[in-house]
Amino acid sequence: MSRPFQLRGSLSPGWKIGLAAGAWVLFFAIWHSLAVSGWANPRLLPSPLAVCRALAELFAEHGFAKDVLKSLNRVLLSFLIATAVALPLGILMGSFSVAENFINPLVSPFRYLPAPSFVPLLLMWLGTGENQKIALLFLGVIWFLITLLMDNTKAVRIELIETAQTLGAKPAQILRSVIFRSALPQYLDTLRQMLAVSWTYLVIAEIVAATDGIGAMMMRAKRFVRVDDIMAGILVIGVLGFVLDLLLRGLRWWAFPYLRTGKET
Repeated sequence: MSRPFQLRGSLSPGWKIGLAAGAWVLFFAIWHSLAVSGWANPRLLPSPLAVCRALAELFAEHGFAKDVLKSLNRVLLSFLIATAVALPLGILMGSFSVAENFINPLVSPFRYLPAPSFVPLLLMWLGTGENQKIALLFLGVIWFLITLLMDNTKAVRIELIETAQTLGAKPAQILRSVIFRSALPQYLDTLRQMLAVSWTYLVIAEIVAATDGIGAMMMRAKRFVRVDDIMAGILVIGVLGFVLDLLLRGLRWWAFPYLRTGKET
């Protein structure tokens, strides 16, 4: 039963869909009203319809699909590399105090360094090619990813570990069969959330000496004051991020059926 106005009340699927649709309708209505009201220069604040027309033109006449695929490849490749590094470290740090107290003092300070501050170094070390862009996207998420995966590991109930020890399981078996499997749904949620962060660094990675990608297209549009193209690029980044988020949510729903009745994060 839906209780929409009760503190922490539950909502039916119909309420959820209706509220989500209403929020987007309101957003586009306000945007359209501002664009056609004469309050701002139409060239600097194009209407939603103008942005949609620009988006169709980009795909039909300017090969924008190649830019989109290039950006998608950069984000996914850099994130896979970051996950391959962060997951083993997070499991070790969350499982062994020795590993946490040795690695965490090194990892924690890097969380406070903005990834764009590494751009000059990356340009000198790696040049202006693809490696520099992948490295920047990697640095944008790796430190937070390690810490969050460590926290996911530490959240595994100690009773499960003690039971496995009582039954004679060895540390490697406990890591693989108890800790990893118990924390896997939380690992997937963390990866989903951090993948969204990775998208926020895409334009920064692609505005430096880039010839392709969504960010490069947006910088070209800036030179000719094509705000509609810029907003179309922003829209595509948002849609891609949202679709990937839905895919990871769907994977969690499919892989862990025992959590379907629980509260989604």
